[in-house]
Amino acid sequence: MADTDTRSATAHDTYGRLISLLDTAAVDYRLIDHEPEGTTDAVCALRGHPASEAVKCIVLRVRVDRRTTRHVLAVVPGDRRVDMAAVRVLFDARYVGFSDAETAERLARAVPGTVLPFSFDPGLEVVADPDVVARPRLYFNAARLDRSLMISGADYARLARPRVAPVSAPPAA
Repeated sequence: MADTDTRSATAHDTYGRLISLLDTAAVDYRLIDHEPEGTTDAVCALRGHPASEAVKCIVLRVRVDRRTTRHVLAVVPGDRRVDMAAVRVLFDARYVGFSDAETAERLARAVPGTVLPFSFDPGLEVVADPDVVARPRLYFNAARLDRSLMISGADYARLARPRVAPVSAPPAA
């Protein structure tokens, strides 16, 4: 039970920090309440928009060399997947893979399905695909399974300050 309470508190803190950031920056955003859902296609249907307007946020483990491991939050359009080879080239890395769940939750301060396209941890670098920041509308779960947020790609880029690089690929067939 304590683990569940800790996760709930972390999600609440992350959600509050996001809303505070948006309000402080006077960003135009819209909150959308919906049934709890964390998968892209299902939550897009609940929110009523195409998957191309959603973002997927994936925490990656990037091994630059034998001694250096970085963690990267890859932000790609919801109708695509992360291009691991592109991330490997971008960081001149030896290996790129998905972070383990515990590390991802700790760095993102959110549970899977609720990871924001923002980082509130200095150990998690954000890389956004150019098609993300170019969108007039971006939708993502707001550190909660039952609430999403809509913001413009330009406002997202201004606030999150991601490294912008092509890191997405079409979905696997």
